Amino acid sequence: MTFNDFNFEADLLEGLQYMGFNNATPIQEQAIPIIMADRDLIACAQTGTGKTAAYLLPTINKLTKSHGTYVDTLIIVPTRELAIQINESLQGFSYFTPVSSIAIYGGSNGSAFEQEKRALTEGTNIIIATPGRLIAHLNMGYVKMDKLKHLILDEADRMLDMGFSDDLNKIITYLPKNRQTLMFSATMPSKIRTLAKLILNDPAEINIALSKPAEGVTQGAYVLYDGQKLTLLKSILSEKEISSVIIFSSKKERVKNLEKELARAKFNVASIHSDLEQDQRNEVLRNFKNKKLQILVATDVLSRGIDIDSIGLVVNYDVPDDAEDYIHRVGRTARAATTGIALTFINEADQHKFKRIEDLIGADIDKREIPEILGKGPEYKPEEKRSKPSFKRRPQGNRNGNRRRPHSSKPNQPPKK
Repeated sequence: MTFNDFNFEADLLEGLQYMGFNNATPIQEQAIPIIMADRDLIACAQTGTGKTAAYLLPTINKLTKSHGTYVDTLIIVPTRELAIQINESLQGFSYFTPVSSIAIYGGSNGSAFEQEKRALTEGTNIIIATPGRLIAHLNMGYVKMDKLKHLILDEADRMLDMGFSDDLNKIITYLPKNRQTLMFSATMPSKIRTLAKLILNDPAEINIALSKPAEGVTQGAYVLYDGQKLTLLKSILSEKEISSVIIFSSKKERVKNLEKELARAKFNVASIHSDLEQDQRNEVLRNFKNKKLQILVATDVLSRGIDIDSIGLVVNYDVPDDAEDYIHRVGRTARAATTGIALTFINEADQHKFKRIEDLIGADIDKREIPEILGKGPEYKPEEKRSKPSFKRRPQGNRNGNRRRPHSSKPNQPPKK
């Protein structure tokens, strides 16, 4: 199915042709007619399926036909990176149309806040906002949403996981009840169903979430100890001639340390984490997109928040806590029918989490041998849930050098064997 089949306005089609968009993806084929018919929609579609265009294109088309100078559409997203990405896509799609937009997110300076205020009061057509920043404006009392026609929640499951439930409920109280509401989520847990019942009116439903990496991804894993990870990572990066690499870690401090270690080893690397100012994050992403930067180390904030083609290698430095996050991390490579490699480092404590990932995707991922120079790694026994090693305090002595007996309210008992 091509985009010509949707009877879009000529100005919108011109923008699509200019960007090289011809054929619709399955989520676009199903969602666009529903949205153009003004029905509410709840759609389950994972990263890389084309869901952003699925809701942007029909929204832009409506605005092209009946353009006004007011806030028509509010798109709420969990992260600033996703807000920026959506706004960039929107500006490309709407280049030949009169539609205006702005991304509103935290971490920017005072002049950006004033620009956002003007957009919210004077009537930019489409607002893409993170919940906290939007509420900061709503609390000021000048936001005009009385003519809003469309509310779109993107990555709804992520927003609830990040604790934005109360913020979403508060934002919705400022919006007209007579509106079209669209909810897009990568997963569909019960809390998403509960939210959908509260804010959607007789919605159509679409499920495109396959919960499997793209066919072009070659997946592999290494079972090893934590002390072996950095050496193996440097070896992999040295051997593979790949222009773009993303390394994911769940912890901010580990991301920072990895950047330092790889930079010390003369790799072209930078990192993105919550301690960076927004201008710094934008510059890092811009350099990565423009291929000035080869290696990007990031937390899971980027697993759903960027849209960059031609990423050849994704490394999970540690196993994500949520099996679904593995799909999103791996989804950064092999996009748009390309190929890529996804490697995961599994320590002893994370083996059971990796088994949940294999159960989710319905396949065993190849366990590769670590280089002999690293020595042997642990056995892969995911059925045994391992805990982190505990370090017991050495018994203390009294001034005479004798051990103190631990205080206990129980009578003395013989030591356990």
